[in-house]
Amino acid sequence: MLNDFVRRSLRFLVSLLAIIVYPLTYILSIKRTRKCPPPTNSILFKSATTLTAMIRNKEITSEEVVTAFIERCKQVNPYLNAIVEPRYECALREARAIDKMIASTTKTPDELAKEYPLLGVPFTVKESIAVEGMSNDCGTVHPYRNPAKADATIVRHARAAGGIPIAVTNTPQLCMNWETYNNVLGVTTNPYDQKRTPGGSSGGEAALISAAASVIGLGSDIAGSLRLPPMFTGIFGHKPTARLLSVQGHVPDCTDDSFEEYFALGPITRYAEDLTLLLKILREPSGPYVPLDSYVNVKKLKYYYMEGEGSNITNPIGSDVRKALQKAKDYMKTTYDIEVEHLKIKNMEHMWEISIRVLFNIKNIHNIYTDPENRNKLLSMWPEFFKRLLGLTNNNFTCVAYGPLHKFMCALPKSDIAKLLKIFDEIKTEFYVS
Repeated sequence: MLNDFVRRSLRFLVSLLAIIVYPLTYILSIKRTRKCPPPTNSILFKSATTLTAMIRNKEITSEEVVTAFIERCKQVNPYLNAIVEPRYECALREARAIDKMIASTTKTPDELAKEYPLLGVPFTVKESIAVEGMSNDCGTVHPYRNPAKADATIVRHARAAGGIPIAVTNTPQLCMNWETYNNVLGVTTNPYDQKRTPGGSSGGEAALISAAASVIGLGSDIAGSLRLPPMFTGIFGHKPTARLLSVQGHVPDCTDDSFEEYFALGPITRYAEDLTLLLKILREPSGPYVPLDSYVNVKKLKYYYMEGEGSNITNPIGSDVRKALQKAKDYMKTTYDIEVEHLKIKNMEHMWEISIRVLFNIKNIHNIYTDPENRNKLLSMWPEFFKRLLGLTNNNFTCVAYGPLHKFMCALPKSDIAKLLKIFDEIKTEFYVS
């Protein structure tokens, strides 16, 4: 484990970064005062589950639905800066083709639901996930355009189910941040307050879905990227069980076998009921068994809450989060007569340290120093680092800093990671037993 000196050094660096970032963030956000307009079209207030049922039953056309979301995208994107590249015309052609098929088919709505469970519904995709013909640069400045050659596996599953991609959305460079900024598109803002972030790295998806410009989307996650943005924008995201969904077609990728133990692709939705729908559609037939259709009696489950992990690295939760937590606890008590217990797990304060060491212990993650396509010349680490300090590179700070941090972490005693992994196993065991 890290000694006290290294712990204090990391804490100092985090604090120093905050001292620099907070004032800059405030100054840059002063002019962001415009309010994102609220949605008015009734179509935008329906879930994907409801919309696809209406389309199958000829209560509404796919073209009407796709048009409604395209118009909303055009309305809100000037406020959000969330769309990297639209495919509106292609989407409308696909919607019209679906409407013609529905009009001429002899299949019943139930038969269509079984064959095309997402029939006619538009969806958006994080730029890091390949959509054929669309940008797949993942926020990296390149000298020329190199669109995706084919759909990622989960995009192919969504399209085979009748879904229609309408845009790819913004992400920090190579997904390496908990906010959404890169030197290609710039910063994506939160639809509720332009001075705030929608989080990252699936921030473009979360901003667009939260603003009702998309109803469902596809994102990725290794350290909160499918969970933090929905939390910041009031929608739903889910990081699935490892290997339930294919990660093929994602940038960055990795050749380390352990990568998929921690990294996953998954759904982001405006309505909770669409999470199950999407997981059924996107899952790999050869993946682990997950009983998505099983009935769950919520009264037989155990419920816990935590207010922090006890380390001196992370900040305590704020008053607003504490109030929301209490509200959730009260709801479970008054609605289901369930007491939510305070959870304390031994050694939980080491989780931040475990996460960092585990992530940096994964080998062969595609980064700016190991470009697999050689679209740019391979970069030298220290020259690139000093160029970043002088503002002479198009690569973001987190991507540049990954190289030195990786070297630093790899230089630490190997016995430390073994100790941390042992603690990690103990934490997981105690969590499962609880």
